[in-house]
Amino acid sequence: MTDKVIIVKDTMQKGYRYTLSEPTGRNFDPRFKPDLTPKQMLALGVFGGQYMRDSKKEFPKDWFNRAKLLPSSVSGPDKKLNYFGVHASQSLAEWRRKGWIRDQDPRGWFQWYCRYYMGRRSEDDSRQIKRWRAMSRHISQIAKNCRSGDIFCRPKQRQAVLHWAYDARKI
Repeated sequence: MTDKVIIVKDTMQKGYRYTLSEPTGRNFDPRFKPDLTPKQMLALGVFGGQYMRDSKKEFPKDWFNRAKLLPSSVSGPDKKLNYFGVHASQSLAEWRRKGWIRDQDPRGWFQWYCRYYMGRRSEDDSRQIKRWRAMSRHISQIAKNCRSGDIFCRPKQRQAVLHWAYDARKI
Protein backbone atom coordinates (compact mmCIF):
# COMPACT_ATOMS: atom_id res chain seq x y z
CA MET A 1 0.00 0.00 0.00
CA THR A 2 1.27 3.44 -0.88
CA ASP A 3 0.80 5.91 1.96
CA LYS A 4 -1.81 8.55 1.23
CA VAL A 5 -1.78 12.03 2.77
CA ILE A 6 -5.11 13.51 3.88
CA ILE A 7 -5.45 17.28 4.29
CA VAL A 8 -8.33 18.25 6.55
CA LYS A 9 -10.48 21.28 5.81
CA ASP A 10 -13.39 21.50 8.25
CA THR A 11 -14.55 24.02 10.84
CA MET A 12 -12.32 22.61 13.60
CA GLN A 13 -9.16 21.88 11.60
CA LYS A 14 -7.77 23.61 8.57
CA GLY A 15 -4.61 22.28 7.02
CA TYR A 16 -4.12 19.41 9.46
CA ARG A 17 -2.38 16.58 7.59
CA TYR A 18 -2.19 12.91 8.35
CA THR A 19 -1.01 9.82 6.52
CA LEU A 20 -2.98 6.65 5.87
CA SER A 21 -0.43 3.90 6.31
CA GLU A 22 -2.73 0.86 6.69
CA PRO A 23 -5.56 -0.51 4.55
CA THR A 24 -9.02 0.76 5.46
CA GLY A 25 -10.64 -1.29 8.21
CA ARG A 26 -7.63 -3.60 8.64
CA ASN A 27 -4.49 -4.18 10.65
CA PHE A 28 -5.93 -2.96 13.94
CA ASP A 29 -4.07 -3.27 17.22
CA PRO A 30 -4.98 -6.78 18.53
CA ARG A 31 -6.44 -5.21 21.70
CA PHE A 32 -8.92 -3.19 19.62
CA LYS A 33 -11.89 -5.13 18.23
CA PRO A 34 -14.82 -2.77 17.68
CA ASP A 35 -18.20 -4.30 16.85
CA LEU A 36 -19.23 -1.49 14.52
CA THR A 37 -17.62 0.48 11.72
CA PRO A 38 -17.93 4.27 11.66
CA LYS A 39 -20.37 3.92 8.75
CA GLN A 40 -22.58 1.56 10.77
CA MET A 41 -22.48 3.85 13.78
CA LEU A 42 -23.53 6.88 11.74
CA ALA A 43 -26.42 4.91 10.19
CA LEU A 44 -27.64 3.67 13.58
CA GLY A 45 -27.63 7.16 15.08
CA VAL A 46 -24.95 8.54 17.36
CA PHE A 47 -24.09 11.87 18.99
CA GLY A 48 -27.51 13.37 18.32
CA GLY A 49 -26.78 13.73 14.62
CA GLN A 50 -24.45 16.69 14.96
CA TYR A 51 -21.11 14.96 14.74
CA MET A 52 -19.01 15.22 11.54
CA ARG A 53 -21.52 17.15 9.45
CA ASP A 54 -18.69 19.25 8.04
CA SER A 55 -16.27 16.31 7.63
CA LYS A 56 -17.90 14.61 4.66
CA LYS A 57 -15.00 15.37 2.32
CA GLU A 58 -12.52 13.65 4.64
CA PHE A 59 -14.28 10.28 4.73
CA PRO A 60 -15.89 7.97 2.15
CA LYS A 61 -19.15 9.29 0.71
CA ASP A 62 -20.94 6.03 1.40
CA TRP A 63 -20.46 6.55 5.16
CA PHE A 64 -23.00 9.35 4.89
CA ASN A 65 -25.59 7.72 2.60
CA ARG A 66 -27.71 6.49 5.53
CA ALA A 67 -26.15 8.58 8.31
CA LYS A 68 -28.58 10.17 10.73
CA LEU A 69 -27.28 13.74 10.71
CA LEU A 70 -28.85 17.10 11.41
CA PRO A 71 -28.71 19.84 8.77
CA SER A 72 -25.68 22.11 9.22
CA SER A 73 -27.98 25.01 10.10
CA VAL A 74 -29.20 23.26 13.27
CA SER A 75 -27.14 23.69 16.42
CA GLY A 76 -27.13 21.25 19.27
CA PRO A 77 -27.84 17.52 19.25
CA ASP A 78 -31.25 15.91 18.68
CA LYS A 79 -31.68 12.84 20.87
CA LYS A 80 -34.36 11.50 18.51
CA LEU A 81 -31.59 10.78 15.99
CA ASN A 82 -29.79 8.52 18.46
CA TYR A 83 -30.56 4.81 18.13
CA PHE A 84 -31.90 4.56 21.68
CA GLY A 85 -33.62 7.97 21.53
CA VAL A 86 -31.77 9.40 24.51
CA HIS A 87 -29.01 11.93 25.06
CA ALA A 88 -25.89 10.09 26.26
CA SER A 89 -22.97 12.44 25.63
CA GLN A 90 -21.14 15.04 27.58
CA SER A 91 -20.37 18.30 25.82
CA LEU A 92 -17.15 18.89 23.91
CA ALA A 93 -16.31 21.56 26.50
CA GLU A 94 -16.57 18.91 29.22
CA TRP A 95 -14.40 16.51 27.21
CA ARG A 96 -11.78 19.27 26.95
CA ARG A 97 -12.03 20.06 30.67
CA LYS A 98 -11.35 16.41 31.49
CA GLY A 99 -8.28 16.34 29.21
CA TRP A 100 -9.70 13.75 26.82
CA ILE A 101 -9.13 15.84 23.67
CA ARG A 102 -5.89 16.03 21.72
CA ASP A 103 -5.11 18.57 18.99
CA GLN A 104 -4.90 15.92 16.26
CA ASP A 105 -8.52 14.88 16.92
CA PRO A 106 -10.35 17.92 18.32
CA ARG A 107 -13.72 16.13 18.21
CA GLY A 108 -12.57 13.29 20.41
CA TRP A 109 -12.63 9.52 20.36
CA PHE A 110 -14.98 8.99 17.41
CA GLN A 111 -12.90 11.24 15.18
CA TRP A 112 -9.83 9.27 16.25
CA TYR A 113 -11.68 6.01 15.44
CA CYS A 114 -12.77 7.21 12.00
CA ARG A 115 -9.21 8.15 11.12
CA TYR A 116 -7.78 4.96 12.63
CA TYR A 117 -10.34 2.92 10.67
CA MET A 118 -9.28 4.71 7.48
CA GLY A 119 -5.65 3.69 8.12
CA ARG A 120 -4.04 6.45 10.14
CA ARG A 121 -1.78 5.30 12.96
CA SER A 122 -0.56 7.80 15.54
CA GLU A 123 1.07 8.26 18.90
CA ASP A 124 -2.41 8.57 20.45
CA ASP A 125 -3.56 5.06 19.47
CA SER A 126 -2.64 3.34 22.74
CA ARG A 127 -4.41 5.95 24.85
CA GLN A 128 -7.57 5.82 22.76
CA ILE A 129 -7.62 2.02 22.70
CA LYS A 130 -7.21 2.00 26.48
CA ARG A 131 -10.21 4.36 26.78
CA TRP A 132 -12.23 2.13 24.42
CA ARG A 133 -11.41 -0.96 26.50
CA ALA A 134 -12.50 0.83 29.69
CA MET A 135 -16.06 0.96 28.34
CA SER A 136 -16.32 -2.75 29.13
CA ARG A 137 -17.45 -1.81 32.66
CA HIS A 138 -20.62 -0.33 31.15
CA ILE A 139 -21.20 -3.46 29.10
CA SER A 140 -20.88 -5.54 32.27
CA GLN A 141 -23.45 -3.34 34.04
CA ILE A 142 -25.92 -3.70 31.18
CA ALA A 143 -25.44 -7.48 31.07
CA LYS A 144 -25.80 -7.75 34.85
CA ASN A 145 -28.92 -5.57 35.16
CA CYS A 146 -30.90 -6.32 31.99
CA ARG A 147 -32.72 -9.40 30.77
CA SER A 148 -31.30 -10.93 27.62
CA GLY A 149 -33.02 -9.47 24.57
CA ASP A 150 -34.36 -6.37 26.37
CA ILE A 151 -32.49 -3.82 24.27
CA PHE A 152 -34.32 -0.89 25.84
CA CYS A 153 -33.14 -1.64 29.38
CA ARG A 154 -30.63 1.06 30.35
CA PRO A 155 -30.99 3.04 27.12
CA LYS A 156 -28.63 5.84 28.14
CA GLN A 157 -25.87 3.39 28.98
CA ARG A 158 -26.53 1.45 25.75
CA GLN A 159 -26.36 4.66 23.70
CA ALA A 160 -23.09 5.56 25.40
CA VAL A 161 -21.47 2.21 24.54
CA LEU A 162 -22.83 2.53 20.99
CA HIS A 163 -20.84 5.78 20.76
CA TRP A 164 -17.75 3.64 21.42
CA ALA A 165 -18.37 1.14 18.58
CA TYR A 166 -19.82 -1.58 20.79
CA ASP A 167 -23.04 -3.01 19.41
CA ALA A 168 -25.31 -2.28 22.37
CA ARG A 169 -28.19 -4.08 20.65
CA LYS A 170 -26.41 -7.40 21.25
CA ILE A 171 -25.67 -7.07 24.96
